[in-house]
Amino acid sequence: MRTALAAAVALLTSAALLGASPVEAGPAPLPDRMADTGGGDQLITAVAPDTGSTTGTVTWWDRRGGRWRKAGSAPARFGARGLVEGRSRKQGTNTTPTGLYDLPYAFGIKAAPRGTTYPYRPVRKSSWWCQDNASKAYNRWSDPRAADCRAGQAEHLVTYPVQYAHALVVGFNYDKPVRGRGAGIFLHVNGSGPTAGCTSVPEKAMRTLLTWVNPAARPHIAVGTERGATAVTRY
Repeated sequence: MRTALAAAVALLTSAALLGASPVEAGPAPLPDRMADTGGGDQLITAVAPDTGSTTGTVTWWDRRGGRWRKAGSAPARFGARGLVEGRSRKQGTNTTPTGLYDLPYAFGIKAAPRGTTYPYRPVRKSSWWCQDNASKAYNRWSDPRAADCRAGQAEHLVTYPVQYAHALVVGFNYDKPVRGRGAGIFLHVNGSGPTAGCTSVPEKAMRTLLTWVNPAARPHIAVGTERGATAVTRY
């Protein structure tokens, strides 16, 4: 008993000498431990235990007064074949690409939740996402579907009423698309199980995220694992 009490006193004394409380002396918030957060004041982290996982946690963070603060979190799902380094990912592998990405815009079959300020595109019957490597519209929203984008190599967005009720486009392979690396990577609503390479969360969480993201805060998403070569802290 005396040993435990002495240890507790020593901890409190040490924290006081350092000008911090024991709570403040704990691990820094995840964004503070990352190599890069995108330079904005909002960040979404999507973290799995390891590359073989199909589940994990999505957390969203605000930076206020120079400090990152947790704004919310939700259970997440990843690709049916886990996660893989984004720079070496191959299309059609059902893997979620790791890395740090921007969020170009949102879209949805349902109307944007009240309070949404992020650019939001309504899905119509003519809305497609082109995944055809031979098309000029590769990895782009196509409405109507581009003539050179084969229907069998594209997602007809309206046919996914659950998953695409609401979604955020993840900027993976987006600015300068590399053919064969992958197309149509989103943060969207949960389906019945793991995804084909996206990250998904419950619909309530997705709606919360859409009212939280602020274009002026330049939000990004960091996808990774708890440790190893694809640790989220490396991005």
